[in-house]
This record gives sequence, structure tokens and C-alpha cells, in this order.
Amino acid sequence: MINVVLVDDQELVRTGLRALAERDGDITVVGEAANGRSGLSRVRELHPDVVLMDIRMPEMDGLTATRAIVADTALRDVRVLVLTTFDEDEHVFEAIHSGAAGYLLKDVSPAELRQAIRLVAHGEALLSPAVTRTVLSRIAARPETVLDDTPLQSLSEREREVLLEVGRGLSNEEIARKLFLSPSTSRTYVSRLLAKLDARDRSQLVILAYESGLITPGD
Repeated sequence: MINVVLVDDQELVRTGLRALAERDGDITVVGEAANGRSGLSRVRELHPDVVLMDIRMPEMDGLTATRAIVADTALRDVRVLVLTTFDEDEHVFEAIHSGAAGYLLKDVSPAELRQAIRLVAHGEALLSPAVTRTVLSRIAARPETVLDDTPLQSLSEREREVLLEVGRGLSNEEIARKLFLSPSTSRTYVSRLLAKLDARDRSQLVILAYESGLITPGD
């Protein structure tokens, strides 16, 4: 069973998310909160597997709460999935830098939402492919972006190939199919990349892929 805490300032939204998340029986919502401050308290109290976190909330916004969760060593295995109606570049980029394991827009289908929760809970998820390919590519295209491939110099050619596909938003299974690897080998490569690049999760690998110039705008 995957335990989830919902953090959103709209009660109606929380009610809907609870119903959608729990539909298949393998996910249960163990707590709710209406702002980042109370959400942080609930997460520390309940220690869920996944937090569904809104961004714009009173008292404490979702990005601040996410940073607090990520910085708390007692919550090291708690994964934050940002779920919001806002798709502006700066929100996505800041969410990733805050340590969020994933970022989804609220227009995802119920099935996609449940699958994202499952993937995040198992350390597999990152961003929706649409967000990865469009929003982050626009960020990489900004004139002030400084590309630096220094972190990638220790990688083998195959590791670079895997990182490229991670940056494009592919799951481990999709990477395995595209690069003709077994699923277990694909997972091993991703784990090796996390260790070599000192990345907390896959979302940070996405950032590295863009900031290093491995993926270029329109790729």
C-alpha cells in the first residue's frame, strides 16, 4: 500500500484527488492539509511515501514546504509530487531545484495521476514528458543559460546515452526498449548515474542533462 498526504488549499480539490488516487485500492490518502505549513507538520507526523503538493497556498507555499521536506533527513524517503494548474517555466524549474521528485499539471487523467504516484513511490518518476520536453527546453534556450558539461566528463558513452533518455522524460522500461537493454540493466544505469552525478533523484538528472548541453532546445 502506498501512503499519500494531500496538500492543497482547496477542499474540493483534495476531495477529488482522494477519490481518484484511491480508486484502484493500492493507494491510500492518510492525511490532508490546506497549506504548506500544516502540510509539513502532517508529513512529519505521518511519514507518507508520497506527498501531492500544490504550489500556491497561503501561509507557506508548496515550494517552500518541499524544500523543508527534502532538507529533513528524517524524511529522506518521502517523495514530493508537485501537482498544479500552473505550468510557467519558473515554477517547474524551481520545483525541481526544490527537490520535488515530479511535476504534473492537474489536467492529467486519473489513470496518469495514479501511475505517477506509483512511480514516484518507487523512485521511478520525474516529470510528465510534456513538461520535460517543452518547458525545460525553453529554460535551456534562455540567453542567460550557461552550459557546463564538466559533471558529465566521468560518464561512459552508454551512461551518456541513458542520461539523454532520462532527460527526455523516458521511464526505465522505455529506456530499456529504446537502447535494447534489459529492464534491470536500465535501472542499474540510472542508479549509477545518480551516484556518479551526486543527484538526489531523476529530476535532478533531467536538470543536469539540460544544463550540461547534452539535450539542446528542440531535441
